[in-house]
Amino acid sequence: MISDAKSLMKNITHGVYLISVKSRQQQNAFTAAWLMQVSFNPLLICFSINPQNRSYKLLKESGVCCISVLNNAQFIEADHFGHSNITDKMQGFNWLETKIGLSALTDSLAYIECRVDHYSAAGDHQLVICEVINGAVLNHQTPMLYNDTEDMDKSSQLYMK
Repeated sequence: MISDAKSLMKNITHGVYLISVKSRQQQNAFTAAWLMQVSFNPLLICFSINPQNRSYKLLKESGVCCISVLNNAQFIEADHFGHSNITDKMQGFNWLETKIGLSALTDSLAYIECRVDHYSAAGDHQLVICEVINGAVLNHQTPMLYNDTEDMDKSSQLYMK
């Protein structure tokens, strides 16, 4: 039965996002596929992060992040930021500086600036509940769906057998 979970989870509709963080002079970004709105008032969103990720430490220190919504042609970006073994992940991409001094991917569909409201443990990840403080639509294209990435993130290896 659990082998069906691999294909089931891959076909739940959700996008692919790039989440950038910065603390002092250090910055990093990571790919996320689990993001959702959780409240209208205040406007809250939620994503998950592996607490072993270098970005987690920066997020905990600063309490802010920027979410770039990837379009359906940004597979290079989705793959690049999905790896944790790259020293300077930000190098080689075009960024714009947001109002609160974070990096948003210039050719993404949109960006959302957030302030962390709270964290909650969820298995091997931490849920991060954030208040939306600013954002902008940058391009009108089709968003990337997690299903489009096939097994780019090697998640099929993570499901229990």
